[in-house]
Amino acid sequence: MRLELTGRHVDITPGLRRLVDKKLVKLERLLNDRALSAHAVMTREKNSYRVDLTLHARGEKFLHGVAKAASWETSLGEVVGKISEQAQKLKTKWKDRTRHAPKAGVVAAAENVVDETLVKAAETIARAPRTSRGRMPRIVRTARQPVKPMSLTDAARQAEANGEGVVVFRDLETQAVSVLYRRANGELTLVETEA
Repeated sequence: MRLELTGRHVDITPGLRRLVDKKLVKLERLLNDRALSAHAVMTREKNSYRVDLTLHARGEKFLHGVAKAASWETSLGEVVGKISEQAQKLKTKWKDRTRHAPKAGVVAAAENVVDETLVKAAETIARAPRTSRGRMPRIVRTARQPVKPMSLTDAARQAEANGEGVVVFRDLETQAVSVLYRRANGELTLVETEA
C-alpha cells in the first residue's frame, strides 16, 4: 500500500513515519490486497495532535477518519479504529456480494436417497418463486433424515411432531420413497416417486 504523509506545523520524521506504518498494518491485514493507498495529514495544534487519514480501497471506495488527541500515538489509534469499522462494513458488503445462493444443484432431503424422480421432485420444490430481484432464494440445510419405512398416517403424525414439517419416508404399501411437507398455508403435501 502506498502511503503519503503531509505535515502541517510539524516535520515528518522517520520515527513518525514508522509509527504511522505500524498503525496501518492493522488496516492492511483487514482489507488484504484491496487497500491501494493511504494519505495522512498530520497537524500540530496548540495542545493537541490531529490526524486526517484517507484510505483508498479497490472499487473506488474511500474510507476517511479524523481524530484529535494529546499524542500522536493515541490520535493515530483512534483514526485507525474509525477506519477499521468502515473497512469491516465494506468487507462484509464484498462478502455478501459473492455469497449468493448456488446456481445449480439441489439439497437432498435424505442421505441415502438416490431415486431420480425424488431428485426431480426436490428440484420442483426448490424452484420456488423468485424474489423481486430475480435471484434464486437461498437454500438452507437444516437436518438429515433417515428414510424409514412407515405408513402415510405415521408420516403425517411425524410431520406434525417435528418442528421442520418435512418427513422423508418409504411407503409401506408401495415401497417407494416419498416426501411429506407442510406448505405455508398449513396443508400437508405428499410427493410420491414411482418405484
